[in-house]
Amino acid sequence: MRNVLTKLDDINRRRFVEYAAKSALGVSVLPLFNGVLSAAQEKQTAKAAPNATKGKAKRLIYLFMNGGMTHLDTFDLKQGHENQGQTKAIATNVAGLQLSEFLPTLAGVFDKLAVVRSMYTQTGDHEAGEYLMRTSYDQIATERHPSLGPWMQKFKGRQNKSLPDTVLIGAPARHPGAGFFDPTYSPLPIGDPNLGLENTKPPEYLTASSFDKRQALIDGFDRKFRERYPLQRVKQYSDFYTEATSLLTSGELKAFDLNEEKPEDRDRYGRDAFGQGCLLARRLIESNVQCVEVTCGGWDMHSSIYNSGTLPARAGIMDKAMGNLIKDLAARKLLDETLIVLTTEFGRSPVINYNAGRDHHPAVFSSVIAGGGIRGGQFYGKSDAAGHAVDEDGVTPADFNATIATALNMTLAEVVHSPTGRPFKVAHDGKVLSKLL
Repeated sequence: MRNVLTKLDDINRRRFVEYAAKSALGVSVLPLFNGVLSAAQEKQTAKAAPNATKGKAKRLIYLFMNGGMTHLDTFDLKQGHENQGQTKAIATNVAGLQLSEFLPTLAGVFDKLAVVRSMYTQTGDHEAGEYLMRTSYDQIATERHPSLGPWMQKFKGRQNKSLPDTVLIGAPARHPGAGFFDPTYSPLPIGDPNLGLENTKPPEYLTASSFDKRQALIDGFDRKFRERYPLQRVKQYSDFYTEATSLLTSGELKAFDLNEEKPEDRDRYGRDAFGQGCLLARRLIESNVQCVEVTCGGWDMHSSIYNSGTLPARAGIMDKAMGNLIKDLAARKLLDETLIVLTTEFGRSPVINYNAGRDHHPAVFSSVIAGGGIRGGQFYGKSDAAGHAVDEDGVTPADFNATIATALNMTLAEVVHSPTGRPFKVAHDGKVLSKLL
């Protein structure tokens, strides 16, 4: 039996215990506990390294505008230029600074925003651009790099014994997730924030007494094996079962239930998937989840962006959700320790095409950081007069992520080796945008 266990790789061992637990207990909550076992392993593998800059943020809410958000119609307007299109500017709460007319809520909290208007990348491919932005590395066949949430867990350890450290809301299947890290770092995916965390309740036929009997049966089968093979990994899987069953009665599961919110508060965020995802992110952050990513699709606008209402509607969804998220975190005294990031894989072409839309444009685009020790009320970097290329202070995805990691007090210089022996860092070779911190 020991030979069989040791020959299994990490993923197959994990699948085996999940299958056994589901069969014996009649529950399917086990995938939630990808991170439960990592604490002991982190103590053995993580190495402390000094930080030149001490960030104050403890948690991260990462908002990804999937499809390529248009910079000229959101955060980098070119009033008076022929490339601007129909979008008009409005004043923000910082004198002399303007945003798109479609972002009135964010304009009202601009003093808390740092807008980077000089992002650039080398790829106009959606999948490659998303991967690079989330990991700081180019997508290759031989490695899968971790996203920021698992890196946070790697550096900071687990923050919540019951809930996962990273939650992905509405993320695409191609999301890099935990990358080459152990599966225990894997984020928990949530498809529909309105449904919360599904399949956490035992089936109706499984009474409390029969549930206890199944647990006792599993323990009886497992005890002799544990005694004969007192391996650390065996003990970790025992802890895995204990944590899984204890969560079934844990009050912390309420963090995933948006019905706990007042209807008027749900309306403020917007009843769409992104709005409710941002509200769920706020609830999870309040429950000490380290990282929540919420994806907002629909930005791949190649045609009729004004006449069809596509752009105003999409920008309005983003504005309402992010703006109210910032307001609520500020009101709860959580904004200073929560970093909010809004980004996308690339921008859209300054010249409007023959279909009245904008095409892929990696040469320059915009991203936003707020909270968590960031100096708000400023634009960083500059695109040229046509919105076509970087004019001042170009920022790569790695630079952007290095700034995020520093704000979260992660060590940029620390090297972690993948299973293939290759060295990697949280933000590759990115340089910190010190003016933002």
